[in-house]
Amino acid sequence: MTTASKSPTILMAEDDSDDRLLAREAMDESGLAGELRFVENGADLMDYLRQRNQYAVPTTAPRPSLILLDLNMPRKDGREALREIKADPELRKIPVVIFTTSRADSDIGRVYELGANSFISKPTAFEALVKVMKAIGAYWLDVVVLPAKA
Repeated sequence: MTTASKSPTILMAEDDSDDRLLAREAMDESGLAGELRFVENGADLMDYLRQRNQYAVPTTAPRPSLILLDLNMPRKDGREALREIKADPELRKIPVVIFTTSRADSDIGRVYELGANSFISKPTAFEALVKVMKAIGAYWLDVVVLPAKA
């Protein structure tokens, strides 16, 4: 991984508390280096990325190396947040992996049109989730060269 930070931040936008807990446990089980942070909806995601409101203090919102984005969330869904991220010259550099229960062809096609870097359907079994988290970490944090953080 090539970024300014030795410990990458993965930011997950996920409204379901059970899914957040499982993601945390799967990341711990997978042995991924880095810190997993959460926001609960697309509006909070944009506040985090732009360091405003509850995320105004930079230490509360370190720039993520990777965003895991659910599509169906309250306040602002993942499609709207993705559109905003990829329209912003600074934020568009952050890879966005759609991580959702959807398997709809229309969702897959649309998010790639909006600039998503990958689309992953959430596995239902914990062991499969651990395997996916390992793959995400291996690819996005170990193999891919990411732009230096601003």
